[in-house]
Amino acid sequence: MSASERRDSARTAVVWESLGSMLDESGPDQPGLKVLDIGGGTGGFAVRVAGLGHRVTVVDPSPDALAALARRAREVGVEVTALQGDLSDLSALVDEADVVLCHGVLEVVDDPAAALAAIHEVLRPGGRLSLLVAQRHAAVIARAMAGHVAQALALLDDSGTTGRTGRRFTADEVTGLVAGAGFEVGSVHGIRVFADLVPGPLLDLEPGTSAALLDLERAVSERPEYLPLATQLHLVATR
Repeated sequence: MSASERRDSARTAVVWESLGSMLDESGPDQPGLKVLDIGGGTGGFAVRVAGLGHRVTVVDPSPDALAALARRAREVGVEVTALQGDLSDLSALVDEADVVLCHGVLEVVDDPAAALAAIHEVLRPGGRLSLLVAQRHAAVIARAMAGHVAQALALLDDSGTTGRTGRRFTADEVTGLVAGAGFEVGSVHGIRVFADLVPGPLLDLEPGTSAALLDLERAVSERPEYLPLATQLHLVATR
């Protein structure tokens, strides 16, 4: 793998490991879970989940992204249902789901609380939510380290949408929103704690650095003292 691919692996491994335990809940009498991927785009998660034998539906507002999803699914040889739409018409598009993936979506919706309420409505009782959001503390650090001190200062307490990446959340803010929508928050993981900070050339120059980076990401993902450094927060919650 290239340095970029190894870095991406370190960035997503913790999320995939959390998802693995959720998706393993289907038994011999239930061949696959009904998985809803909101804003699943080109199928980076959806196609892999479908490859595990689950029934996956992607809801995304972009027809171009859904077309790319269809091509990727065909190349891999799996079936994924693609529906054009967004959270505002979710209940009209899909039936009850066992698992909902909402990755990188809460940042750009008009009303995060209403979005979570819509997810709660389509998730079956006992169903699981995988929520991935951008974290504000890490964005402040990144701006300051890049020399954009004024931008870092402006981000400190900014809970609104900002630029292309949309709003960012603190751990307290997002867990409060999820609990307020009627979910029981199970775990909160820090994602990309160090993966975005380690210079890319080091992954090629130092043997074993990529594997060590992956081990480090796993080791710090559940340590609360490292959560403020995480570029993203991954929450697993139950309806």
